[in-house]
Amino acid sequence: MRPDLLNPLFAEAASLKGVGPGLARPLERLALTRVRDIAYHLPDRFVLRRAVANLDEASVGEQIVVALTVREHRASAGRGPFRVMAEDVLGNVVALTYFGRSSYTARKQLPPGETRWIAGRLDQFGQTLQIVHPDHVSEESAGALGQLNEPVYPLAEGLTQGRVQALVHQAIGLLPDLPEWIEPGLLQKMDWPAWKAALTEAHRGENVLARDRLAYDELLANSLALMLVRASNRERAGTPLQGDGHLRAKLHLPFELTGAQKRAIAEIEGDVAQGAPMLRLLQGDVGSGKTAVALHAMLIAVEAGGQAALLAPTEILARQHHATLTRMAAGTGVEIALLTGRDKGKARESILMGLMDGSIHICVGTHAIFQETVSYRNLALVVIDEQHRFGVGQRLMLTQKARRTPHCLAMTATPIPRTLTLAQYGEMDVSRLDEMPPGRQAIDTRVVAVERMAEVIDGIGRHIAKGGQAYWVCPMVREQENEDLAAAEARFALLRERFGDDVVLVHGQLRPEAKDAAMERFAGGAAKLLVATTVIEVGVDVPNATLMVIEQAERFGLAQLHQLRGRVGRGSERSTCLLLRGDALSETGRERLALMRETQDGFRLAEEDLRLRGGGELLGTRQSGDTPFRVADFEQIARLLPLAHDDARLLMERDGGLASPRGEAARVLLYLFERDWGVQLLRGG
Repeated sequence: MRPDLLNPLFAEAASLKGVGPGLARPLERLALTRVRDIAYHLPDRFVLRRAVANLDEASVGEQIVVALTVREHRASAGRGPFRVMAEDVLGNVVALTYFGRSSYTARKQLPPGETRWIAGRLDQFGQTLQIVHPDHVSEESAGALGQLNEPVYPLAEGLTQGRVQALVHQAIGLLPDLPEWIEPGLLQKMDWPAWKAALTEAHRGENVLARDRLAYDELLANSLALMLVRASNRERAGTPLQGDGHLRAKLHLPFELTGAQKRAIAEIEGDVAQGAPMLRLLQGDVGSGKTAVALHAMLIAVEAGGQAALLAPTEILARQHHATLTRMAAGTGVEIALLTGRDKGKARESILMGLMDGSIHICVGTHAIFQETVSYRNLALVVIDEQHRFGVGQRLMLTQKARRTPHCLAMTATPIPRTLTLAQYGEMDVSRLDEMPPGRQAIDTRVVAVERMAEVIDGIGRHIAKGGQAYWVCPMVREQENEDLAAAEARFALLRERFGDDVVLVHGQLRPEAKDAAMERFAGGAAKLLVATTVIEVGVDVPNATLMVIEQAERFGLAQLHQLRGRVGRGSERSTCLLLRGDALSETGRERLALMRETQDGFRLAEEDLRLRGGGELLGTRQSGDTPFRVADFEQIARLLPLAHDDARLLMERDGGLASPRGEAARVLLYLFERDWGVQLLRGG
């Protein structure tokens, strides 16, 4: 149970003064639903304002505080801006410009003839000086406008900086005094403030020590929770699996296993022979042969008299795995079934009976394979594909489907830097497939300027005419106002004019049935060109598709570009990936695209991504929600995670775990960061 002293932090945001239904919605869009969320909603940056006596002392683009006298209100026709014309003490005129409903507030705050202190950014529109949406309007002196070092927070539509600042001020006022969970020697060495002081200071100004302390707290909570999972797993009773090899001997794979595959299979075989359940992550680049390793693991379970299940994140991927495994295991006599949410009636009943009586040895499917109505005779091994799509909680759910905890092999095709592997999969042992199967062709990767798009479209026409298929990936679904990003719907419309029904569209906002129908048309060869967002990043396998176009390629992270490129090069034909770049290339964007041309090693690209992006977006995480952290950025993860990992291990092995005085404080930390499944495991394991 959550400690009582945390209750003020976990109160609903609606308990704060001024939060009604109208404000709750934009707060929800930022995931600010509780007092704790608002307290941890840290500023992006801070604005340094300068008080000036008149506008002659200020520069265009500068953040200022100045006294102005209101002269007149000017309303525009239609939806145009509302302007308040004002003068400084020298008679310099400036327009205070408001858009939308803000004009109502402006009329009240700025009556003609009155003098007010205005804080905001001085800009120029044509020949007129202007301040758009002043940040503060005050009847007091410049000093009354408060912080010169003012925080700037991430916003959603319906929120203003002033409103968020007021809510944060309330949330900080509710912070309880919490016990110290950081090892005293480390706290002193790093010169970090106490938790409450750190959270308060992080909202007041650029304070590296405060921000690092808060990031470290989150990393420590994560490391400790994963260690608790690992410890709990080792204490559980698993089923030792000793396969005799008779099924694996019947496999006739069309390729020789690589050294890395043989090494991974040996590690898995050693793990499942133990009394404690295996918890292993198989990391392998696109095309490195993870499925063959998974099949060997599942056959060990079947040879030992057990059953295996493979969980995929989407129905399309589940169907592909079923087809691949059935083809690979032909001649072994192993019964492999597919179970998805779409299966109904007698077919479903037949599969359920086969799983219950053991006549089905391997079940492949989506979440449906773990529904309450599905029972296994002897589930001994679970394989989870695209592990990053499933959380620790979902992994733990699988343990309830067997009399004894099944062995678990998780797979991911997303190459992850070693630092982040520790952050996200710290409770697992890791096997890496760092060799590619012989005969796999390199993908010809080229960078093409967007001005040559007409040539690219002509090239697609020739490619389709020869019987080939192609992907066209866009970074967005629809055009956004004031954005020049390519939109999948607009690009689909353009390409459909040229290629007609040969073009299909897939994106995340489509209904699942529509998405599946489009994918099936493309996978079956009825459609020749698939226009998509990054929903095709993982798992789509169409060997005949040998051309990939990625529009606005500089907008994507390196690892995401690599994942997308991996959709081609899956057959015997030579494949090409065209990276369409915009005009305004940053130095980082240029280096990123050069690296894509230079290497196809996903692990190297993942490490380079971390180096290039630092505290920015990594592995497309902003798009896919892949990172488990809200406070720590990637630079802090790389720098502080090894410390947090060692501290967590010290607490578990030397300092008495959660039963010690520091452990009691660490228990509060786990609940604070909602890693309390670690505590529950310790209690129930």
